[in-house]
Amino acid sequence: MAGKTEAAAGADAGKQPRSVRVVLLALMIAMMLAMLDNMIIGTAMPTIVGELGGLEHLSWVVTAYTLATAAATPLWGKLGDMYGRKGSFMTSIVIFLVGSALSGMAQDMGQLIGFRAIQGLGAGGLMVGVMAIIGDLIPPRERGKYQGMMAAVMALAMIGGPLVGGTITDHWGWRWSFYINLPLGLVALVAISAVLHLPKKRSEARIDYLGAALLTIGITSIVLVTTWGGTEYAWTSARIMELIGIGVAALIGFVFWQTRAAEPIVPLHIFRSRNFTLMSVIGFIVGFVMFGATLFLPLYQQAVQGASATNSGLLLLPMLGAMLVTSMVAGRVTTNTGRYKIFPVAGGVFMTVGLFLLSTMDTDTTRFTSGLYMAVVGLGMGCLMQITMLVAQNSVEMKDMGVASSSTTLFRTLGSSFGVAIMGALFNHRVQDVMAERAAGSGAKATEQSATLTADALKALPAAVRDAYQHAVSAGTHGAFLLGSVVAIIALVAAVFVKEVPLKGAGPKAADAPADGDDGTATAKAPVAESV
Repeated sequence: MAGKTEAAAGADAGKQPRSVRVVLLALMIAMMLAMLDNMIIGTAMPTIVGELGGLEHLSWVVTAYTLATAAATPLWGKLGDMYGRKGSFMTSIVIFLVGSALSGMAQDMGQLIGFRAIQGLGAGGLMVGVMAIIGDLIPPRERGKYQGMMAAVMALAMIGGPLVGGTITDHWGWRWSFYINLPLGLVALVAISAVLHLPKKRSEARIDYLGAALLTIGITSIVLVTTWGGTEYAWTSARIMELIGIGVAALIGFVFWQTRAAEPIVPLHIFRSRNFTLMSVIGFIVGFVMFGATLFLPLYQQAVQGASATNSGLLLLPMLGAMLVTSMVAGRVTTNTGRYKIFPVAGGVFMTVGLFLLSTMDTDTTRFTSGLYMAVVGLGMGCLMQITMLVAQNSVEMKDMGVASSSTTLFRTLGSSFGVAIMGALFNHRVQDVMAERAAGSGAKATEQSATLTADALKALPAAVRDAYQHAVSAGTHGAFLLGSVVAIIALVAAVFVKEVPLKGAGPKAADAPADGDDGTATAKAPVAESV
């Protein structure tokens, strides 16, 4: 009921701990579905290509999913705001499961790419739905308690994804990499349908189709530029220039139209809040750094330190473990004190320092030392990952909770796309230069096959080529992480300018929260939920 006070809402949550736990379990399952998918599928891809063929279209299996997810993310947020969170979230789960089932039944690479796009459309609503529903049910002051759960799911997905994918593919076949989503998704659907009760909404406003089309074109162009640039096409090629032009024109048109649309997809007034804008910047940087780190760290450890690719997820354990612990501590402190600014600032410092330390790694760096450096980066990410969403949600009104959640998620997604592309381009350039210097023509083949060089394959290379390749990967890693460290400074600067607006909800600070619009920041209104 809209008239409930925050204290009453918090009391309701306290009266129904079992219902809260059931809903949160279902939400965490949905969140894991979205995060696990690409990591499981990545491990199964060699087997999929072996059966279906179409090696030349391999990248589109991931690209189609990523494009659909990025384009659909803001739409799901807006649909939840307009027509109700529960219905839109359950619809996204159903679409994701249909896409998963169809992908598992694909008979050729073309079908698989199309079905992955359907799966991605549903995935766009999973993360947004989880964040927005938590935002509806739990006052901002109390949300810190659940940060550890979300960080744990993320760490579990990143560590367990490759292991689960390899096990499923080896014992059940690659199709079960998709089918495994069905029982988990059905459990989440049943639990949400039975236990989650939110007020029904029905907006009379029409969906902003023109805004949706312009945003989709803009996002698609950006993702294709970052995916194809430097790999499929040269950065200065006509195709990349065309995509940049289309993307910029579409996004300018989108911003212009949002000032005139009756029910804009992304209401521009949410960016009037300084904190929301800063959290969007920080989220972009976190995505940029995090996905770059998870891509290049295993490659460095396999190529330079001789680690096994089979356990690539475990190689990230120092970073992910530190991220999990820090996120839980940050959540608990935020809940108990209502204060949070220290965490974005500390996160920016740790992330910048940690990435700089990673850039100093060379061919003699031990696994213990690299693990310590990774832990420093993990401390930074743990301070930033969930706090960005918490502060962003606290900076808007309840009616904009969905678009705030989706916008923050979208900026992080775009950041990851840019991070992988830019850090990847720098990495590849350095690897090729060093190979040319140290191994001349004999290193060309190793450079071309760098993505498939396992520890055993490296041992089979001539000593001179192997030494050159290890130095090349070390140099590429240095360049990529040094760039990441420089970019992370932007997050630190943004964090310094965050204004600590007391979080609404239980606790003594709630009564002192400023009114809507103080310092340009709209505080969140009371969570609207009849019962969990």
